[in-house]
Amino acid sequence: MTNYLKLLRFLKGHEKLFSIAVVLMIFASIFEGFQLPLLVPLMDRIFNNKPIVVANDLPDFLDNFIQHLNTMDPEKLFWIFPVITIVLLIVKHTFIFFYKLCMSDVSQRVMRDIRNKLYSKMQHLSLDYFSNKRTGELVSRITFDVNLVENALSYGLIDLFCQTTMIVIYATIAFTIFPKGTIILLCVFPLIAIPMSSLGKRLRKFSKGIQEKIADINSILLETISGVKLVKAFCAEKQEIERFEAKNHEYYKLRMSSIKRILAISPMTEIFGTVCGVGIILWIGRLVMSGELSSGIFILFFGSIMSIISPIKKLGNVNALIQQALVANERIHQVLEAPISVREADDPYELEELRESIRMEGVEFRYSDDTDIVFAGIDLEIKKGELIAIVGPTGTGKTTLVSLIPRFYDPTKGRVLFDGQDLKDVSFRSLRQQIGIVTQESILFNDTVRANIAYGRPKASLAEVEEVAKQAFAHRFIVKMPQGYSTVIGDRGFRLSGGEKQRLSIARAILKNPPILILDEATSQLDSESEKFVQEALDELMKGRTVIAIAHRLSTITKADKIVVLDEGKIVGLGKHKELLETCDLYKRLHSMQFQA
Repeated sequence: MTNYLKLLRFLKGHEKLFSIAVVLMIFASIFEGFQLPLLVPLMDRIFNNKPIVVANDLPDFLDNFIQHLNTMDPEKLFWIFPVITIVLLIVKHTFIFFYKLCMSDVSQRVMRDIRNKLYSKMQHLSLDYFSNKRTGELVSRITFDVNLVENALSYGLIDLFCQTTMIVIYATIAFTIFPKGTIILLCVFPLIAIPMSSLGKRLRKFSKGIQEKIADINSILLETISGVKLVKAFCAEKQEIERFEAKNHEYYKLRMSSIKRILAISPMTEIFGTVCGVGIILWIGRLVMSGELSSGIFILFFGSIMSIISPIKKLGNVNALIQQALVANERIHQVLEAPISVREADDPYELEELRESIRMEGVEFRYSDDTDIVFAGIDLEIKKGELIAIVGPTGTGKTTLVSLIPRFYDPTKGRVLFDGQDLKDVSFRSLRQQIGIVTQESILFNDTVRANIAYGRPKASLAEVEEVAKQAFAHRFIVKMPQGYSTVIGDRGFRLSGGEKQRLSIARAILKNPPILILDEATSQLDSESEKFVQEALDELMKGRTVIAIAHRLSTITKADKIVVLDEGKIVGLGKHKELLETCDLYKRLHSMQFQA
């Protein structure tokens, strides 16, 4: 029940439009129900020229109306009948058009809101959340899962209200004509709910599996399309095709199992309805033969009862849609309700530009309670204007350590202080506006060169963009591109070389003009020629800034004001280059093995 309420909660803010849709739908259903009673005068008075006969007492207004029809000339009714039919048809379809339009508008608004909420939540989630989730899985929440909720709202809710109203209308007509028979039949009809409920539970289970397989497929697509060079380099096309086909076949099997059960709903209700119809003919048909019931009234009763079968069948399909949507709703709320581990303070302090230093005091970090400690007992001071180099073997937590400074993560224990102010108490914007980051993997978007460089300052002029591109030694290759600064660089900068991507990243950082700069092995994956250009650009970028560099290049390390040597989660060396060569065995070994090379 809680999951149902969560699903309906998405209608919040759209109650007025939804209510209008429901009212219009009720009127449409009423006019739909009016069509069936028109068969009575058509059969009894117009074609047979016989009086309308009902076996039981009717309310006075209905009895008077039937008596009036019985006294009317069949010829006159013959001309009135088609006019009434056409008017009712026009009115009915007018209501149907507008209630479906309103309901579709509601569903599309809800889908828009859900996608906005999901994307907004993903943007505010901490980095540790994404380390445990596949990109394809998160994409499927916004696409496939949201579409299932849309189906439940746009079709499911419409039919839920519409078909329920139709059942009430037809049951009322049947009860008015033959109360005893209607009560007995309405006691029999709920029996069809037993297999329907069983089918719904199975569908919900299959739907969960289907959505997981879609997430798997999305993940494979994102991995192999973004890593197409690697796939081709290792001649792994066949391997990846087989992996995709295996997941796709698993999805197919689950989908077919679900479809079989959905398709079973229709024949089940048809057979059940036919059995009920035969029983009505055998039971009540005798009243027509004896003259206690006119043929028109019998057809109205029979038609009303049989018309209940169709809404029941549609409600079975609605149940299938809702079961699928409930599973999707659970997955959507897993994202919406995911805890944010790094939160901004309620009334955050606005930092001014760094004046003295950044300090780490007794810092310990682990990604979660069930993982090992990455580092512990870290005490470090980074003074304004210093170049700090962080070195150490792979996997010692160098990147994680510097990620504490822009507060991508919070330390498990200890504090990170910015001019004495605990980072947990400051606003994200005032902190991160002061920090520029250049990583070994250049993050670029499928947009123009200009838009990528101006990502941190979208309103920057073309002249400003060109100036920083020149400082980053990128202007020369940019102007050679087909549309220059207006050239779209492709997904993740697919059309650029590694050195070109990195120079655009550096230009972006220069345009931001941050007083603090974090370099995370920014030249480690470049060839010698590209590294030369990028290093020159970095040297330009580093001037007059506080720089924290995870370094592998000897020139960066030797000119550092302070070198931090990390090993097994602890600082094992701290000092200048020459000093550490004499006092730190690990640094001496790294220098001879890696840096010197």
